[in-house]
Parts: sequence; C-alpha cells; structure tokens
Amino acid sequence: MDFNQLISELLGGNIVILLLAAFIILCIFLGVRIVPQSEQHVVERFGRLKSVLGPGINFIIPFLDRVAHKVSILERQLPNASQDAITSDNVLLQVETSVFYRVLEPEKTVYRIRDVDAAISTTVAGIVRAEMGKMELDEVQSNRNQLISEIQRMVESAVNDWGIEVTRAEILDVALDQATREAMLQQLNAERERRAQVTRAEGQKRDVELQADAELYAAEQDAKARRVLADAEAYATQVVAAAIADHGLAAAQYQVALKQVEAISAVAKGDGSQTIIVPADAVDAFGKAFQMLKGHT
Repeated sequence: MDFNQLISELLGGNIVILLLAAFIILCIFLGVRIVPQSEQHVVERFGRLKSVLGPGINFIIPFLDRVAHKVSILERQLPNASQDAITSDNVLLQVETSVFYRVLEPEKTVYRIRDVDAAISTTVAGIVRAEMGKMELDEVQSNRNQLISEIQRMVESAVNDWGIEVTRAEILDVALDQATREAMLQQLNAERERRAQVTRAEGQKRDVELQADAELYAAEQDAKARRVLADAEAYATQVVAAAIADHGLAAAQYQVALKQVEAISAVAKGDGSQTIIVPADAVDAFGKAFQMLKGHT
C-alpha cells in the first residue's frame, strides 16, 4: 500500500471521528440546560410551547427543542406611577402608587401579554380612579388601608390570567390641587379657633363654678358660726334660767347689773365727749352689782 494512501485513510478516519466527537459534544451542550434558582425557562419545539424548565439541571432534545424565553421569578417593583382621580365630592386628586409582583406561570406571562409592566400599570390606574370615584375626600384620607387592600384585591383578579401574583400595592401619596389645599387650610384654622373658643368658655365656666363653690363654702361657714353662737347664747340662757331657778331674783338682778356695767363701760370708751351721763339709779345699780360680785366671790 502506498504510504500517501495510508496517510490519507488515517486522516480521513480521524476526521470522521473528530466530527462525530464534535457532534456529540454539541448535542450535549444543546441538550443540557442549567437553570438558575431565580429563573424559569420556556422551551419551544417547532415554535410551540413544549415545557417550562425549573431551577437545576434539565435535558432537552437538541435541534428539536430550544429555550425561547428566560423569565425571572424574582419579585419586581413597577416604577412609581402618578395618575389623576376625582372623588365623589368632585375633588381632584393626584395619586402616586407603587406595585410589587412576581411571575408564577412564565408560559402565561410570555404568551398572553406583550408588556406585562405596562399592562399592570394601566390596570392599577383604572382601578385607582374607579375606587377613588366611589369615596369622598375625607373617606380617602381616613380609609387608606382599606382602599389599598381593595385595590390589591382587584388588581390580583385582573392579572390572574397573566400568570403573575401581585404581592403588594401601595398608595404613596395623595396630593390635592392648590384651591382644595387652601380651602382645607381655612377649614383647619376655623376648627382650631372654634376649639380655642370652647376652651376659653370652659375655663370661664370653671372660674364661675369655683367662685360659686367658694361663696357657698363661706355661707356654710357663716351659718355654722351663727349656729355655734346661737347654741352658746341658748346655753347661757339655760345657765341663767337655772341660776334663777336656784337662787331666785338675786341671780336675775346680778345679770342685769352686769349688762348695765358693760354698757356704761362701752360708752366711756367712745371717741366722743368724755362727759358721761349716769342715770339716777346707776349708783344703786353699781352698788348692787358690786355686792353681788362680792357675794359670788
């Protein structure tokens, strides 16, 4: 056999082996798919959905199957969106919203909707306008949590056919137009003034009540003092009566003489003239009083 012919046969056989090895390596490369934990891959066969590959090592048929879409299953946040809404009492609001979602069924997401972010944003805007139109301004401010829950529920129902789950919907801000803000500021100032007037009126009422309580207390104390004085006078009268009953007329004359002495002493202490007019029988009264005093001592 010619040497050149032998070399040619060897090279031809090696090329076939090399080509076969390359083909096997290519098949392995095309048939083995390693999917990351955060993704799912949508496989098509001749343009039609074949399967969805989950995280880990997966096998497909080379040249027949191909990975058409690589879909992230991580939670996503839509860009903050702002839309106008009108409440039932005709107040114009500018509502800023934020939505979080994640893909649960990639085959629905890639085959049923072209731009899922834009679709969700449009859906949220429509639902927000509809819900705001059912409520008055005060209800929007006081029932924000309830409104957020209702918006999330309705968004979830609307996007269910797209294979996604809305994990959270937030109303970040509710802004009023300038005219409404000024009107609310005037209302707030009026309410503050009303509360201040009520506070002042309550303070005045309290002052009157305290003054009345003080006057009542003073009257009660005066009445108590009068009762004590009356009790003392009654006791003195009882003592005199008992003395009269025990000693007869002498005790009565003694008390009368004491009163006369006290009256003359009071006249003598006055700021008027130092001349004292003494009744004709005053000497006798003094004498009797002194005698009685001596008798009692």
